[in-house]
Amino acid sequence: MGKVIAVVSGKGGTGKTTSAAAISSCLAALGKKTLCIDFDAGLKNLDLALCMTDFAVMDYMDVLKGDVELVEACSESPQISDLFFIAAPTVFNQEDEDAEALKAMFDEVRQEFDFCIIDAPSGVGKGFRQAITNADMSIIVTTGELPAMRDAQHAASIICEMGAKDVRLLVNRVIPKNLKRIKTTVDDLIDTVGAKLIGIVPEDKSVFRALHAGSPLIRYKKRFAAYDYLDVAHRILGDEVPLRRW
Repeated sequence: MGKVIAVVSGKGGTGKTTSAAAISSCLAALGKKTLCIDFDAGLKNLDLALCMTDFAVMDYMDVLKGDVELVEACSESPQISDLFFIAAPTVFNQEDEDAEALKAMFDEVRQEFDFCIIDAPSGVGKGFRQAITNADMSIIVTTGELPAMRDAQHAASIICEMGAKDVRLLVNRVIPKNLKRIKTTVDDLIDTVGAKLIGIVPEDKSVFRALHAGSPLIRYKKRFAAYDYLDVAHRILGDEVPLRRW
């Protein structure tokens, strides 16, 4: 039985989509059959982060409507083995989404894949709640900036109110000297958000380079971010991996 993980954020600009793509790529690189679903209907960008813009033909609404089978809607990455992708619809009407159809789709996903990563919409709207409802684990992505921390705290509160048990925190785009300037530590971020830490990823120029080069971030193995996302993937698998110093 596979595991569904919702990657969420209280606000935009935290690197949520980059994180969803990187974690998916790392899990696949570790030999786990992984599906990444863009849930940000109307504002989809996950295909860019996965370097699969020219390969995704169908979207998850095609599956919900019964136009295609789940396996037919999945596009396989040409660069990373065991990595698959389903796009979000470009034209979107929330009334078209059916809660029972969504549940049935994710039940099938668990049968077909080891892991499924949902790139949920930013904020705490309907798409966020649907992602949490259908997930086994939630990863909240935040930065060290005060607005992001406050919104992450709000997102964590809603997730807990919805009854989710496994809620994790990913602190992204960290610049240590900036944290020192505002006299904040990662421990402060954990206390503020109220979720168990699953990883810390530093600000890294290779993220920008990978995106614009059309190459998965995991290919940049000599850079900090790639290593830290790989550590996150290992922790998802239950491995004990210490935090890196950088």
